[in-house]
Amino acid sequence: MKKTSLLIILLFSFYFSNGQTAVKQPKLDENAVVKDENGSVYPYAIWKKLLETGQYSAKLVARNDGVAPEFQLYRMTAEQMEVYRKRRAEMLAKLPQPRPSEAFTDGQKFKFEKMKDLSGNKYDFKTDTGKVVVFNFWFINCPPCKKEIPELNDLVEKYKENPNVKFIAIALDDSYSLKNFLKLSPFNYNIVPDGRYFSDKYDIKGYPTHVVVGKDGTVKFSTMGLASNTVYWVDKVIKEQL
Repeated sequence: MKKTSLLIILLFSFYFSNGQTAVKQPKLDENAVVKDENGSVYPYAIWKKLLETGQYSAKLVARNDGVAPEFQLYRMTAEQMEVYRKRRAEMLAKLPQPRPSEAFTDGQKFKFEKMKDLSGNKYDFKTDTGKVVVFNFWFINCPPCKKEIPELNDLVEKYKENPNVKFIAIALDDSYSLKNFLKLSPFNYNIVPDGRYFSDKYDIKGYPTHVVVGKDGTVKFSTMGLASNTVYWVDKVIKEQL
């Protein structure tokens, strides 16, 4: 009887422990092998950048236990992209608000300065009032600044037909460096070069720094650094101000 009971206990323990063992899922990281539909292997830097556009996805095609897993990169259809954006927005909405910039306080009057962008367009929001102005402080050799550019371009595209929303990117770099950079990495904000004066004036401590100024000329949102939901919040506040 004792032997039978002991056997039952051992069997139960074995079953329970195995039942609790989770199957380890392969990771899509720099060690993974990522191919396109034709079997061409993509370098990590390339497929990572493609995924960041939100237009591509990757599916597991071979676990290859003990060696690098294999994924297939594919361009999403319009329907898949819409589902992806919806799910991502739902996920981002649940995250805490990005940390605020110490350079600005919500509700404070924003001290506008006259500015001129790379194309020669002049801005004076002291007189050109009643607009939502979205500022981005950045520089070319700032990795998070460059990483967020595709999302920021999508934001500009979203509001391109609305004359009451202006996007201004104040760069620390000179005009020559910016024009060379923009040939390979388009940034669709209105780019203001040689922006060290403005960064010092507003006491910017880190990059990128985002500020959304409402139609009444007061700061509605600011944040420093790049969180996964930074651009989501910039968009959210823009919509609230229109």
